[in-house]
Amino acid sequence: MSIKCDQCDNEATVHEVTVRNGVKIEKHLCEACATQHGIAAQPNIPLEKLMSNIWLAHQQQATVRIPGTTRIPVCPTCHMTFTEFRQNGLMGCPDCYRAFEAHLVGLLERAHEGGSAHVGKRPKRVGGTIPPDAPRAKPQPDDRAERVKAIRAKLDEAVKAEKYETAAQLRDELKRIIQPNPGPHPAPRDGPDAA
Repeated sequence: MSIKCDQCDNEATVHEVTVRNGVKIEKHLCEACATQHGIAAQPNIPLEKLMSNIWLAHQQQATVRIPGTTRIPVCPTCHMTFTEFRQNGLMGCPDCYRAFEAHLVGLLERAHEGGSAHVGKRPKRVGGTIPPDAPRAKPQPDDRAERVKAIRAKLDEAVKAEKYETAAQLRDELKRIIQPNPGPHPAPRDGPDAA
């Protein structure tokens, strides 16, 4: 039993399989209908030549091109696609960072609330402050009331977005700003009043 052309009921000699968004779409066309749809049928291509062309195309391209879709970046070293990275959250190798750089900047900015440059902190015991000429992701308000207002706004956003760890950090930071430093604890007393 032969498969019929989807367009004209002649015998189908061209079979195209496309996968879009996880849905498999099959087209069965005769040579005439395939030509009309822009699908060139090349009969009798030796299997060795076909396989070598596929291998060469894979080696030469850094992206996978699926007709009718956008380009999907692929790491040239480990061949991981950006889609695979998004699914499992792990890079395949160090070169993935360069291959996906254009896409990672947006992800990092969203994850770090607008900042894509690492600013970092130093422990207080080492000299504790960041040099004034160090770049900052966002300017910090100088006035205490402005800082409290800004932190409360961030806290509300974090709670709404269900980012509870971030909210807890903001809450603690807010407490440090609002509550004055109690200073050192008084020394224990000696004598009859001591408990």
